[in-house]
Amino acid sequence: QAQLVESGGGLVQAGDSLRLSCADSGRALNRYAMGWFRRAPGKEREFVASITWSGERTNYYVDSVKGRFTISRDNAKNTVYLQMDSLKPEDTAVYYCAAVSRSLYYTGSDPTAFDYWGQGTQVTVSS
Repeated sequence: QAQLVESGGGLVQAGDSLRLSCADSGRALNRYAMGWFRRAPGKEREFVASITWSGERTNYYVDSVKGRFTISRDNAKNTVYLQMDSLKPEDTAVYYCAAVSRSLYYTGSDPTAFDYWGQGTQVTVSS
């Protein structure tokens, strides 16, 4: 069972960059396809990006973050990353990483496909 812990959130200004990290304390991250979601204040959780177990394929939430956010992983370091550039105030949210156990190749956006979730890390972008 994956035990996911996110880190790297914080308060930044518009235009800045942040890199979020997600580690599995069980040190078995290479067993999972992974994804990032976010929940802004007063809004529903939304998909941000996903990546296969090897990092060969990725998927992004179109129009919202494509071109600004990059998902990647380093299985040797047991970590998945979300590089966020050119941040905007509307990116303010709690960001969650999640793991899919049933398919190593999943790159979908359905939150019900993800079996394990981290506790989230707050990202606040000021204008």
